[in-house]
Amino acid sequence: MAGPDFEKPIIELEKKIQELKSFISEKKIDLSSEVKKLEDRLEHLRKDTYVNLTPWQRVQLARHQQRPYTLDYINMIMSDFVELHGDRLFGDDKALVCGLAKIEKKKLLVMGHQKGRDTKENLKRNFGCAHPEGYRKALRLMQLAEEFGLPVVVFIDTPGAYPGIGAEERGQSQAIALNLREMMSIATPIVSIVIGEGGSGGALGVGVADRVAVMENSYYSVISPEGCAAILWKDGTKAPQAAEVLKLTGQDLLKMGIIDEIIPEPFGGAHRDPQKSGQSIKEAILRNLKELDALSPEKLLELRYKKFRSMGVTG
Repeated sequence: MAGPDFEKPIIELEKKIQELKSFISEKKIDLSSEVKKLEDRLEHLRKDTYVNLTPWQRVQLARHQQRPYTLDYINMIMSDFVELHGDRLFGDDKALVCGLAKIEKKKLLVMGHQKGRDTKENLKRNFGCAHPEGYRKALRLMQLAEEFGLPVVVFIDTPGAYPGIGAEERGQSQAIALNLREMMSIATPIVSIVIGEGGSGGALGVGVADRVAVMENSYYSVISPEGCAAILWKDGTKAPQAAEVLKLTGQDLLKMGIIDEIIPEPFGGAHRDPQKSGQSIKEAILRNLKELDALSPEKLLELRYKKFRSMGVTG
């Protein structure tokens, strides 16, 4: 399992324990005391590593190759998913998937950034970096959801919107800006959840919501730590320091009133127990939608407006 450097001692010890158990099973000998010692050591190592993660270590977990992606969560916690395609202007963006689904018989529109597991799929998904046609597709379908009275659930997981020349020529900044404006007035409940990376306008382009949640080991930031380090210190290797000053973790964002809640992850990260992570997300979605469904469309929009207008206000 590929992972960040700080996880390597844990992975190596887990491998050693598994090899010892296989050896015991094969040779039919009793080395249970040795296994117990190693398991106790592993437990202490996990606690020392995961209890006090630094912001940079959380960023690394947010990017973990085995971390569940949007389609993983849709398949885990939703049913009857039907993907919808195209912006009716240029094409279909595979980096931003959208469709109709049910969660415990409740109909909704679900969308989210989708990364790939290997090089071929990452090229197809553009590493989760959406093009303008992706944001236009998302807006088209959110407006459709409003027309049919369906709530919207958004999974955010992108290092940022695609910055290529073609995307700029097709109006990347305009597409994101339009989404920011229009999502403020879509009269249906919107819940967005940062499940991995929440980078810059690429994340915010589908992030204007009544409830914004961040998973425990995800990040939500105006820029990536590497980009920030390159600007401030002309040195991308200072990303760990940048992660500290950006205040991009769920704990910092909750204190500042940028997000509404932190969704807990299994000990060690969502990749350690995807099903448990999915269940936590499902519970958060159902709870928030139940609360939002009780509001009139007028009240919903009023509170959404106040929520974003109050950000950054002090005193």
